[in-house]
Amino acid sequence: LRTRLYAHLLGLDARFYDRSRSGELVSRLTADAELLRSVITSSMSVALRSSVTVIGSLVMLFVTSPKLAAWAMVGIPAAVLPIVMGARRIQKTSRASQDRIADANALATEALGAVRTVQADARERYEGQRYASAMATAVATARRRIGAQAIVTGVAITLIFGAVIVVLWSGAHDVISGKLSAGLLGQFVMYAMLGGGSVGALAEVWNEVQKAAGGMGRIHELLDEQPAIAAPADPAPMPKPLRGEIQFDHVTFHYPQRPDQAALEDFSLRVRPGETVALVGPSGAGKSTVISMLLRFHDPRSGSIRLDDLDIRRVEPTALRGAIALVAQSPVIFAASAADNIRYGRLDASDAEVRHAAESARASEFLDALPDGFASELGERGTRLSGGQQQRIAIARALLKDAPILLLDEATSALDAQSERAVQQALENLMVGRTTLVVAHRLATVLKADRIVVMDHGRVVAEGSHAELLAQGGLYAELAKLQFLDATPTPVTA
Repeated sequence: LRTRLYAHLLGLDARFYDRSRSGELVSRLTADAELLRSVITSSMSVALRSSVTVIGSLVMLFVTSPKLAAWAMVGIPAAVLPIVMGARRIQKTSRASQDRIADANALATEALGAVRTVQADARERYEGQRYASAMATAVATARRRIGAQAIVTGVAITLIFGAVIVVLWSGAHDVISGKLSAGLLGQFVMYAMLGGGSVGALAEVWNEVQKAAGGMGRIHELLDEQPAIAAPADPAPMPKPLRGEIQFDHVTFHYPQRPDQAALEDFSLRVRPGETVALVGPSGAGKSTVISMLLRFHDPRSGSIRLDDLDIRRVEPTALRGAIALVAQSPVIFAASAADNIRYGRLDASDAEVRHAAESARASEFLDALPDGFASELGERGTRLSGGQQQRIAIARALLKDAPILLLDEATSALDAQSERAVQQALENLMVGRTTLVVAHRLATVLKADRIVVMDHGRVVAEGSHAELLAQGGLYAELAKLQFLDATPTPVTA
């Protein structure tokens, strides 16, 4: 179940993850699945054993005294009734309890993932209080669930043994009147106690089943999620070889969180095979949205996106993304070796191919200096590397993938000048022979592009070379003036 759920989660689209918390998803993947495992392994064995005991006890009760056994049977529906009536409440409180635990896990995952920020702002106590408050809520909800379980079990056992007492009273009268021997009555009571205890155990198992049902409901909720970006029923094959021509044709797109604000509005762009096109513009212009749309993390509300004249909605998403390499502003470094992080671009790559990619990305120089070289563990999120080193690992990964289309989304914006120079040289090696789409705020990083496209409010407002756009004036000239003036050193006076 965990494997199926994990595979399903990996296939869900960006819209789902935009509204979900990773800590909560991990809780459903682990804690909720653990509830089911507990029921299947331990509770089911108890249920089987208790069921056999109950059946055997009933048989022996009727063999010993049919009359008293009939009286005992009257008490069984009375005992089952509270179990059935309390099932829905137990299931509801169990689900609420799991929800609160998931909330606490999400808080912990978020804080631990940003522990340096927490410590830098001296917010350890604040985060501890948030987690303690979330856990207190979870404990209070769990107490309500435990209380409901205790009431159901207590009422069921009370009714069962109440029925046994009534039967014992009736049997005592039969002994006095000579209709039943004292030995048979004792034997009957023994069987009744054995069966009653087993019915109580079954009530406990039923409570556990309802508890697990709450967790299963949360799991089914995830399994019922369907990706908005689905593979077509009859996918078209990707062109081979892919020339790398990109065509946005009157694309309009609104993010679900901002339905009244267009991220792209009647956006059209053609990138020729092997061409390097830079997208520039102010924040919120829609530059990164173009990258997301090309990767088909979202589908346009209207218009189409084509690769080599093939609408990307007709292609299997994994096949589409396999033809595209992405180097983002904040590269993802896994808690694995340097070699495995680079090999993520192509899992069957040999050690020699991994090294060659690292050398082309200018990453081998610092990787060889690590204690275990390429076998060195890089830590979660690449904590043992600088920002520039992380970027060069990501570039090596993209080189190894060897995709015909390259997307650079603010790949150097977070780096210092020295790191940016090294990364820029690695990027130039990566861009050779590929259709490249570059998103950048810093205009100095796009001067070598074949064409610069200026965006504002989700539209193309100008395009041309750096010199042509400066001559035209407008938004690009304004951005260039601001950035290059800011870069001019201010003289220091005594």
